[in-house]
Amino acid sequence: MNYKVSFNNKNRLFWNALKADVDGYFEKNGIKKTGNWKLYGKTMILIPSMLGLYALLMLVDMHWALTSFLWVLFGLNMTAIGFNIMHDACHGSFSTKGWVNDIFGLTNNFLGGNAFLWKLKHNIIHHTYTNIDGVDDDINNMPFMRECTTQPWKPMHRFQSTYMFVLYGFTSLFMFFTDYIKYFSKRIYTTTLKKMDLSDHIVFWSGKLFFILFYIVVPILLIGWKGWLLGFFISQFTLGLTLAFVFQLAHVVEHAEFDFAGIDPKRIEDEWAIHQVKTTANFASKNKIVTWFVGGLNYQIEHHLFPRISHIHYPAISKIVRDTCAKFDLHYIYFDTTRSAIASHVRFMHSMGQRPLTA
Repeated sequence: MNYKVSFNNKNRLFWNALKADVDGYFEKNGIKKTGNWKLYGKTMILIPSMLGLYALLMLVDMHWALTSFLWVLFGLNMTAIGFNIMHDACHGSFSTKGWVNDIFGLTNNFLGGNAFLWKLKHNIIHHTYTNIDGVDDDINNMPFMRECTTQPWKPMHRFQSTYMFVLYGFTSLFMFFTDYIKYFSKRIYTTTLKKMDLSDHIVFWSGKLFFILFYIVVPILLIGWKGWLLGFFISQFTLGLTLAFVFQLAHVVEHAEFDFAGIDPKRIEDEWAIHQVKTTANFASKNKIVTWFVGGLNYQIEHHLFPRISHIHYPAISKIVRDTCAKFDLHYIYFDTTRSAIASHVRFMHSMGQRPLTA
């Protein structure tokens, strides 16, 4: 059953004012909203470097310490591809050409996911119903973690702010396996999937087969199962931990708001754009290294308001978004550093792990 959630979009005063100013910025400067040479330059660095690291690890015998370090770099390289290339492409903001977005969106499958399922889970469900318990699958990590007050409390949640670091490390592998659950159940949490075409089925199974061959079979044949196991664990844990933290820092922190949708239709009193601002946070936007690595996802407010604008432009439009939020008396949630955002997330998860008075 699909839970019904609606927003108060009758007037959309905030969105209309914000969109007009952002559109004006692109028109005035004569630039496209999609990627440019900065994004394509990243692509020319990240994909070849990942393949180069893979070849080095498969073909060159090195000291275990150096090998372990390179597996960490390999995991970070995969993460950067996901943040920068896959994310923009699957949102349709990598290029003005749809077929280019489709091709680079397949890097999702290359990393072990599935572009078709990811677009439904992330682009449609998460971006529409952000932080709405009962619909947003991104905060559906029960029974292991309690991420908002409307989720049931369990005794083990008292320790979640500690053990979550371990769970986060298995994020990518968890997604790899839960794709099968979504595929066969034809559901993502409480939302029914749209029908997959024959090509979608072919891409799904070929992507899963490629992952098994590229990340498991070939390494075992070339470096042995012990070397593979060490490298696979290190790279996947690095990938999962980094992915989880960046996305958690965007929504599961102090000051971010949550809502709840049940069987009865849910009416959100805010317009959709205001809901995005209230449920989303930015961090470390002045840190150019962080911004480069995470593909502008530290500008998460801008991303949620304008998901079809490439992350390359988020620093430029962030002042417009911030000023418009101030005009409408909206709290623009921002953390100066990555460290302060992580600290806020840990504090928030600790508070959610405490036994409620009514439990």
